[in-house]
Order: sequence, then C-alpha cells, then structure tokens
Amino acid sequence: MEINFTKMHGLGNDFVVIDAISQDIDLSEEQVRFIADRHFGIGCDQLLLVEAAESDDVDFIYRIFNADGGEVEQCGNGARCFAVFVREKGLTDKELIRVETSSGVIELQIQEDGQVTVNMGVPEFNPWNIPFHADTRLDEYALDIDGTVLKIGAVSMGNPHAVTIVDNVDTAKVEILGAAIESHPLFPNRVNAGFMQVLNDSHIRLRVYERGAGETLACGTGACAAMVVGCIQGHLSEQVQVDLAGGSLQISWQGEASPVMMTGPATTVYEGIVTV
Repeated sequence: MEINFTKMHGLGNDFVVIDAISQDIDLSEEQVRFIADRHFGIGCDQLLLVEAAESDDVDFIYRIFNADGGEVEQCGNGARCFAVFVREKGLTDKELIRVETSSGVIELQIQEDGQVTVNMGVPEFNPWNIPFHADTRLDEYALDIDGTVLKIGAVSMGNPHAVTIVDNVDTAKVEILGAAIESHPLFPNRVNAGFMQVLNDSHIRLRVYERGAGETLACGTGACAAMVVGCIQGHLSEQVQVDLAGGSLQISWQGEASPVMMTGPATTVYEGIVTV
C-alpha cells in the first residue's frame, strides 16, 4: 500500500500527517511503528490522521498515534500542525477549525502571523478522570519512585500528565525518572512526565518524557499541563511563556472551569510517498 504523507513539526516535535479523507487508510500498530521508525521508516514522534467529520458540529476527526503504535487522546503540537495541514491541502478555508478527538472537541484558530492558537479545553484535576489512583483531589501528590518520593501535580489535558518542579531542567534526570513515572502503577493508562523549572511567575522551562515516545523536543499538552499545575500550586500567573528544547509556546489560563489556550508555530518540512 502506498500512502501520501506530509512531514511536519511543532517546535521540533515531529509528525507524519496523513490525509485519510482522500485515501483509504487503515493502519495496524505494526505499520505505525514502521512509519515512525527513524532508521527503517520515515521517523516521527507521532503519526496524525485527518479523517472526515461524522457530525455537523465539527470539521474533521483528529486521530493521534504514538511512535510505539498506540493510539492516544490528544497532542497539542500536533493540533497546530493539523490546522496548517488541512489549510495547505485545501481541505478547508476556515480560520477557526473544530476537530473531534477521542477526548472531546477542540478548536484551532489560525492567526494572521501564521501561528496557531488551540483551545485545549478545560483541564481535569479529579484523579479518577485523569486517571490517577488517589483517594481525593490534591494540588500536590507524593509519588514513590523506587524509594525516592517525588512531589507531582496530576492533570489531564485530554491525556494524563504528571508534573514535577525541578531546580534546573538541564540537570534533571528526565530519562530515568521520566520512564519510571510514565509506567508508575498509580497511572493505569501510563502518563506523560513533565519536569518544570520556574524562572518567574510568567516564564518556565520544561522537558517532557512523553508516554509511548520518550523525551521529545516539545510537548504542547505537556506545556499546558505544566502551566496549570504551576498556577494551582501558586507559582504562576495567567499568562506564561513555556521554553522547550525546540522553542517557546505561549499558554494562557483564566483558572478553574476555563479552557487553556496555547499559541505556537507549525511547520511543513516535506511531502512524500511511503510504502507499507
């Protein structure tokens, strides 16, 4: 099977984006892993599928697959690439695009400067909805990692996140601790692990060990998760610049029951055909 694809990235978080409207696409986990493989396939952190809407209140369906082949609920950097992709491919001429994900509907707004603002929805802090095994909702939890206790904030941005504050992201043990947090038994669906350094109340640095992908150059939902955890713990204001290895995102949040707004770039790299 030959598939037309587009390679894109959002701050270095890279994607293979596939139009599944004009092509008949049905990929197995093994085929997704092959496409994502950086040695034998194309290489990407996630594979994104653009599918036709099944209801009148949305424009498209947005599906996300991690490099390990598993389908996940949400990807913020991918959402910005999704918006640019459907415009560049002539699939829509709208500037405000509504897309359905497995975790709900999100809105993508293309700005005049080409950046994309994504309404990421209202963050979910109730542990049973993250999901996270805890008796009650807290702003901060103690997580035992092989006898070492980490303090984390837990939130879902359509996908689960655990955020811990570190003194310096450059020296944080992201590979070791990230892998341990990702598969921690208190997170039954695994979790994305964020490591946040607070520079001031409107500026943070962040590294994220993503579920099913490992550490990436940028994570949009991770940036949103870190920002809201920092807010509820009293460290951050309503407008925050998040610096990741691949670049910066602007995140705003007005507090409980309000959606998180994320603004950043999306870049098309090249187009091609892959045989799977």
